[in-house]
Amino acid sequence: MPSGCCATSPTIARRRSGSTRGCSSSGSARSDASTRRARSTSSIDDEIEKALKKRVELKSGGYLIIDQTEALTTVDVNTGGFVGARNFDDTVFKTNLEAAQAIARQLRLRNLGGIIILDFIDMAREEHQAAVLAELKKQLARDRTRVTVSGFTQLGLVEMTRKRTRESLAHLLCEPCPTCQGRGEVKTARSVCHDILREILREARQFNPKEFRVVASASVVEMLLDEESQNLAGLSDFIGKPISLRAEPFPSPEQYDIVLL
Repeated sequence: MPSGCCATSPTIARRRSGSTRGCSSSGSARSDASTRRARSTSSIDDEIEKALKKRVELKSGGYLIIDQTEALTTVDVNTGGFVGARNFDDTVFKTNLEAAQAIARQLRLRNLGGIIILDFIDMAREEHQAAVLAELKKQLARDRTRVTVSGFTQLGLVEMTRKRTRESLAHLLCEPCPTCQGRGEVKTARSVCHDILREILREARQFNPKEFRVVASASVVEMLLDEESQNLAGLSDFIGKPISLRAEPFPSPEQYDIVLL
């Protein structure tokens, strides 16, 4: 009986050891798969983030500026820091060739449709124009969406259309900026100051309060106290009413309130 026990124990130990090794291998495989998925997700997130930016960097040092509006999309090609090894013509040609490849990819990635205007860097040689146009058409041939490309116009632009299949990536993931209302810019503090002064004058003609209080962003209040202080004092004397100021953290620097006290 003792010998039987001794003969059985190593077998059980070996099975357990084998089972342990199997679990370790399986866990390692799951870990590797999770790592690959995490890297893939991170790569996709990076591509989406880049596709939402107006500026697209080229490997040569040049870059694209992509502007999307309701009517059309424009793509402007720039050399940036790429100066070339031989002459400026070679620099322009190489940048435009790389841009043609990048443009075709960005159109697919961003799902841009409708009228698209491409503003390549001006090329003096017609063979360079033909080569860039051929490269563009070659890259666009991979696109499953119907694309029509015209040649270079007299202004050096390339006009093309791409069928709209669904909303562009920017329209799906973004909304108009609440600060600028989608304009892409806001009024300067000085412009807002002038708006405020004109509004106070209009209010003074209709109402007769004891005091006008301006509630505006800190930058506007600072401007009224500094560079626009003489205009503010002159208006106060003209309407015969004191004008006080109070800074508030408005979401937009263009926002303000005029309180009649």
